[in-house]
Amino acid sequence: MKGKILAVLLAVTLVSCKTNPNAHNDLNYMQNIENVAIEASAKNSQNTIQPGDQLIILITAKDMDVVKPFNQNYSSSEFVQTNALAGGNTPNQGTVSVSGPSYFVDANGDIDFPILGKLNTTNKTLVEFKDELRNKASEFIVNPTVNVRHVNFKVTVLGEVNRQGDYTISNGQATILNALGLAGDLTMYGKRTDVLVIRSENGKITHGRVNLQDANLINSPYYNLKQGDAIIVSANNTKDITSKQNPNTTIILSAVSIGVTAIAVVVSLFKK
Repeated sequence: MKGKILAVLLAVTLVSCKTNPNAHNDLNYMQNIENVAIEASAKNSQNTIQPGDQLIILITAKDMDVVKPFNQNYSSSEFVQTNALAGGNTPNQGTVSVSGPSYFVDANGDIDFPILGKLNTTNKTLVEFKDELRNKASEFIVNPTVNVRHVNFKVTVLGEVNRQGDYTISNGQATILNALGLAGDLTMYGKRTDVLVIRSENGKITHGRVNLQDANLINSPYYNLKQGDAIIVSANNTKDITSKQNPNTTIILSAVSIGVTAIAVVVSLFKK
């Protein structure tokens, strides 16, 4: 009778320690990518310039003396350093030196530009605004080249990731996967099926949730990030259960398992 009881206890202990062979699937991203038609990703990737953005704008031409009035208060020795796809906790990773005068977009979406006056950026992408600026400059300059870049395009990643923080993206283009990669990926306790994105755009705050395991997230409006987006990764059930357990539970279970195994061995020897 005692032998049967010990055998049952041993079996229960072994079953409780057994690894679920399908558990790794819970950590895989975009599991059905082969079955997803990429439809909205390109459309959603077109970020528009927002109030509060800081832009570096530099106009060049064959005759640089002609363009000097358009680049007032700027010399070739001036530059702004920004971390391209890097966060504050990795200051030397991806550092880019961006040269040119900087302009802040005011609450009305305007910037004051030398010679050309007040220019409005509302609902315009960087490419659209650059084309407009080139056309206006062409009235004064032969074949001008216009460079426009974001300086303060930032996203925030919080929650169950390996490196929480703010991340600056100098080219103004990034996906939620880029941002999570910068944050060192989710921890094993991150809830991959329900990631929250909070967005402030054109004075309105919206939010959405994405499932990283579903490749349809490519067509979500929250796949391509916008200025100021906040990504929040909540904890999964395993983390919740672990946080509520007695910290000594694992030690106790291990001790019980070893004890049961030892007793079973002793009983087996006595039977012989």
